[in-house]
Amino acid sequence: MGKRILVRRRGKGGMQWRAPSKGKIAPAKYPLFNPEELVTGKIVDLVHERGRSAPLCKISFNGSLNYIPAVTGLTVGSDIYMGSSAPLQQGSILPLASIPEGSEICNIERRFGDGGKLVRVSGSSAILFSKTGDNSIIRFPSRKSFIISSNCRASLGKIAGGGKTEKPFMRAGERYYAKMAKNQQYPRVRGIAMAAVYHPFGGGRHQHPGKSTSTSRNAPPGRKVGLIAPKKTGRKRITRGPIEVSR
Repeated sequence: MGKRILVRRRGKGGMQWRAPSKGKIAPAKYPLFNPEELVTGKIVDLVHERGRSAPLCKISFNGSLNYIPAVTGLTVGSDIYMGSSAPLQQGSILPLASIPEGSEICNIERRFGDGGKLVRVSGSSAILFSKTGDNSIIRFPSRKSFIISSNCRASLGKIAGGGKTEKPFMRAGERYYAKMAKNQQYPRVRGIAMAAVYHPFGGGRHQHPGKSTSTSRNAPPGRKVGLIAPKKTGRKRITRGPIEVSR
């Protein structure tokens, strides 16, 4: 009996496929204060955490130390303001109800008190598109919109470290350890480059899948590769209207 293919072995979720927990500093989230009162904190240090693309701010709020993703323009010694009456400046943490429409925001809470879950990657930011009643519409970098309660908090500005992906990896070892910190496989071999016994798309005289790359969501583990339950496939069709001819 042959061994399981690589995709199926990795899908088991063993310890060798999980991101290492060492090198982590602390949970990066907002401290839970009364949003009606103004709290001032000071940035003590800017640190790097393993597996995280953006730097972290080490902030002292009333003697307690907290870590949040750094916003572009903040330096050691800068003040961070938190609350509904906080000034509208880079790095201030306010509820969405207190932020003007069209502002650039990041590190957004999905539910009040979770500390920030959305738009935390280096160089990313969202737009507070509009407000409707007790909810706010957020436009993400992917151009998708999301409705969030206006009580949720967010930081004004853009996450720091925006040019990180523009710097190339000069050595394969550096890329290997960067991927390993995020529990990502490197190097990755294409399925069409494998033999037929190792991957469903492998084998053949030429490197091509040989079958449809769309896969059912209920496919068995050894066959669940390629485009899993895609909404649409193929080239994007452009519909053109009737052409008007001027006489």
